[in-house]
Amino acid sequence: MKKILLSATLLALLSACVVQEPPLVQQPTSARPQPQAVSIANNGSIYQAVSYRPLFQDRVPAYVGDTLTVNIQERSTTSATEQTTNTRTSALNSSISAGMKIPFLPGGLANQFGGTNFTGNGSANNTGKGDNKVATSFISSITVTVIDVLANGNLVVSGEKVVRINSDTESIRLSGVANPRDIGSDRSLSSLKLADARIEQQTKGNNRLYNEPGWLSRFFLSILPI
Repeated sequence: MKKILLSATLLALLSACVVQEPPLVQQPTSARPQPQAVSIANNGSIYQAVSYRPLFQDRVPAYVGDTLTVNIQERSTTSATEQTTNTRTSALNSSISAGMKIPFLPGGLANQFGGTNFTGNGSANNTGKGDNKVATSFISSITVTVIDVLANGNLVVSGEKVVRINSDTESIRLSGVANPRDIGSDRSLSSLKLADARIEQQTKGNNRLYNEPGWLSRFFLSILPI
């Protein structure tokens, strides 16, 4: 029984050691509209303050709690090529003639080396080439909520969309700062015009389990020095 408890404790500690990346979107993903000051309605025989809508005002998001649609159109392409070629060649030729005085050899021994030729050749060649190409594409859409209005009128937006199909769950989170002038008449905005954008997509389910290693493999991969 003690061995079973010890094994279970060890497995729990190993699973706790596996580091999981925190989500990119840390702020709230929704906000309720702030209450407005109640004023006495100045109604007339035809005009009713409750049903009044300006004729020449665009109904664009401008307050906390308003919603807008962000069209995610993220594409990135990275290409890098590196090539290195090094070549080095050296040659050495020398000879000793009879009667030539060599400082570190006696005269008789120097005569024995008379007519000897010394030849040395060296060559080095190093060639390297690298090519790296990465292309990603993320196309989707999500409706977000205005959670704050900055002093200059820009809108801090954030939202989350979760879709479950059978046993697989897909979640998309987004946050950023939007300029109201970039919002279209259909209350939509491209993600390319978001400042401080944080966009993440995560899928959980049975299909995802086959595409990623188990927790024990991730633990050993996190501590391997190479």
